[in-house]
Parts: sequence; C-alpha cells; structure tokens
Amino acid sequence: MWRRNLLARIAISRDLCAREPVVRSPFVDRWKKPFSTSSNEQEAATEAFVSSPTKGLVYGRLNQLGKNTLKTDIIHVFDGCNLTLSDIRFDYNRSYNPLGAVLQFPSVGDFDAAVRLLIRKGRLYRLEKADRSQWDLLKSYDGKTVLIQGVPRIASFDDVERFLSGCNFGSSSIQMFVRPGFPDPVRMALVQFPTRLEAMNAFRTKNRSFCLNSPISMRVLQ
Repeated sequence: MWRRNLLARIAISRDLCAREPVVRSPFVDRWKKPFSTSSNEQEAATEAFVSSPTKGLVYGRLNQLGKNTLKTDIIHVFDGCNLTLSDIRFDYNRSYNPLGAVLQFPSVGDFDAAVRLLIRKGRLYRLEKADRSQWDLLKSYDGKTVLIQGVPRIASFDDVERFLSGCNFGSSSIQMFVRPGFPDPVRMALVQFPTRLEAMNAFRTKNRSFCLNSPISMRVLQ
C-alpha cells in the first residue's frame, strides 16, 4: 500500500516538472545585451573614422615667402585646393616682413593635394602641418592696409595725408612708428583703406614716390 502511494507521489512530481515553463534568468539577457550593443557601436565608430578621414579643417604653414607675396599669389599656386582669401593669414615680424603664412584647408584631402602640387611643380615654398592655435594668433589685414616705409622723421600726419592725396583712405587710421633699421632706424606708417582695390591703387600710384623729398616704399599687407 505504501509503495503505491510513493509511486503515485513520484508520478505527480514528474508531471509538475514537465508542465512548469522554463524561465530564462533576466541576468543572462542583461549580461549579453551590453556586449552586443557595445560591439555594434564600436564597429560603427571605427567605420566612421576609417571612411571619413578627410572631413574637418586642416591647417598648414607656408614658409619662404617674398616681401610682396599676395594672397592671390598663394591661391594661384594652390589652384584646385579650395582655398579662398579668408583661408590665408600672414605671419609678420615687427618690421612687417613676412615670416610665412598659415593656410586653412577645408579637408585633409585638400592639404595632401597641396603638398603633392608643390612636389610636382618643384616650388621653393615649404608647406608643413600647423595647428589651430597658430591660426588664431595671427591678424588678417585682408589686403586693405598699406605699409609706408621711409617716412621722414620730421613728417607729420598732415604730410602723410598730403602724400596720399588722390587716394581714398581713412585719415584717422594713420599710425606712425619707428622700427630698427640699418644704418638708421626706419620710420613707418600704417594706413587703412575701405577696399582691397583702393589699397592696391594707392600702392600702384604712390610707391617709390617722395614725401618731403624722401623716397617712400609701400607694401600691401595681407
């Protein structure tokens, strides 16, 4: 009798185990899911980095420039590299002689194209990578400021204005100062013009003229 009761209980227990649904531990799902998501995100980030290496601004420094080099000259040299006048800033010393220029390229591809262009053309310019901080430190004169060199020591602001008669410029913008020179210090003046065209016209008509019987040389700052 007791054996039949024992067998009946075993049969009931097996029947309950067979009917009970299998429940997956939520810990397993939580353990698997982050690894899957992280892997997908990592693959997407890697793919974006590999497939988009040419996006973003890239800066380069161009050395060995001449005193009278213009922004348009540089754009002509790097024709096809997507440079504009606003993408070029000159680096001047205290006497306003150009030490070089920092160029802002739209992409890595444009910078690489510029390097290949210099190699192919055999130019004397040297282009090297630069960073944004070098660009931010430079002031752009934008071709609207003229440097006058050789201003006589006794010349006044009125004398400079008379020297520039016939040119359209801002008389209040005239700044006069002295820089070291050989054998004597050189007196200079900076004058701002409303447009690049006005500044270039002043350079063409007044360069190598005389102020109080002293020869004057001029340059358009970029």
